[in-house]
Amino acid sequence: MPKVSTADFKNGMTIIVNTQLYQIIEFQHVKPGKGPAFVRTKLKGVETGKIIDKTFRSGESMESVRVERHPYQFLYFDGSLYHFMHTQTYEQVGLAPELVDRPEFMKESQEVTLVVNAEIEKILFTEMADHVELTVSQTDPGVRGDTAQGASKPATLETGAVVQVPLFINEGDKLKVDTRTKTYLERVKS
Repeated sequence: MPKVSTADFKNGMTIIVNTQLYQIIEFQHVKPGKGPAFVRTKLKGVETGKIIDKTFRSGESMESVRVERHPYQFLYFDGSLYHFMHTQTYEQVGLAPELVDRPEFMKESQEVTLVVNAEIEKILFTEMADHVELTVSQTDPGVRGDTAQGASKPATLETGAVVQVPLFINEGDKLKVDTRTKTYLERVKS
């Protein structure tokens, strides 16, 4: 595996720290008035999803891992595995739930990115789109006159996810939802 120096760090790069794979979320080169320079990083564990802060000496080198991103289509969940199909080769793969990112917002035939360790051809995890459009399958009607500032109500989406929405949202409305924060963004005009 290739070695990289702290000078080569980039956001999104995957490195090995203490035998674990971590993706660099952000980094900052720090040159204090006294003492040697160092690099402060925020790393996300590829397998665990845990975010850690780690400081490296400037010029320190570590092993990098080449990861590839492939477009896959979500097919179905059979109760134990999520099944995906590669959009160009039509190869199908089943993944354990712990490898699937934000499954509560996935609907059948939706495109998802699978991140693969290119050296050993192992699927590391899935990446869901930041914003998805889903239809409201169930919500209570908004009561006329119940318009307190910022009032909201729960709405169940077609995938089963529940998000807080404004009172004017009705069943059958199509919504744009932020999957990272699990929040309503806007109603989509049809």
